[in-house]
Amino acid sequence: MEQNIDFGIKTVVKLFEVDGQAIGITTTHINTWIVMAVLTIIAVIVRIKLNNFKEVPESKLQNIVELIVDTFENFTASTMGKNNKGFSHFYGPMFLFILLSNLSGLVGLRPPTADLATTLALALTTFFMIHGYGIKSKGLSYFKGFLEPMPFLLPINIVGELATPISLSFRLFGNILGGTIIMGLYYAMMPWFLTLGLPAVLHIYFDVFAGALQTLIFVMLSMTFVSSAMD
Repeated sequence: MEQNIDFGIKTVVKLFEVDGQAIGITTTHINTWIVMAVLTIIAVIVRIKLNNFKEVPESKLQNIVELIVDTFENFTASTMGKNNKGFSHFYGPMFLFILLSNLSGLVGLRPPTADLATTLALALTTFFMIHGYGIKSKGLSYFKGFLEPMPFLLPINIVGELATPISLSFRLFGNILGGTIIMGLYYAMMPWFLTLGLPAVLHIYFDVFAGALQTLIFVMLSMTFVSSAMD
């Protein structure tokens, strides 16, 4: 049972060592590539079918694609404002990537978002977008915001900005890893007849509900931070 409750990230292909620690391709890399491959295949199929789309939808695929696009655009416009609706082209794919990563536990994969490296990379993307678009929108006057409401609060404001990617990454990482650990413990400790049927309820909560909720929270907070920096 000890082997079944090992939740660490496995190194599949060892490339080199640093102080005795193996560095190489891990399960996170492989599972991330699987998620990216699935999204890429779907995108290619939609792109091929795009030439057959009509002004008035006649196929179920076109209806589904237009529903997804309209949903992302409306969600982005309601969160960031109508002038920033174009951000849906970025946050839509991010939403799908995080959601599919969170749901990958349903097929026996270790979710890439259960690795802090993945969630931190996503959070750092938001961090650089916040300040990049803030400077683009306001120019150098953007940095005056760090001196408000009083100049002596500059260190606190800087710490607050640095805390943004940390809180974003740990929130997503902690929730997904927690669900992964709980499901792993259940399968490892329960007799075989209790692993049939009953775990479906737990998967619905930890993988589907929590996965979708954490995806929505991450993307919505990212949108809010970026739009606030631009206002």
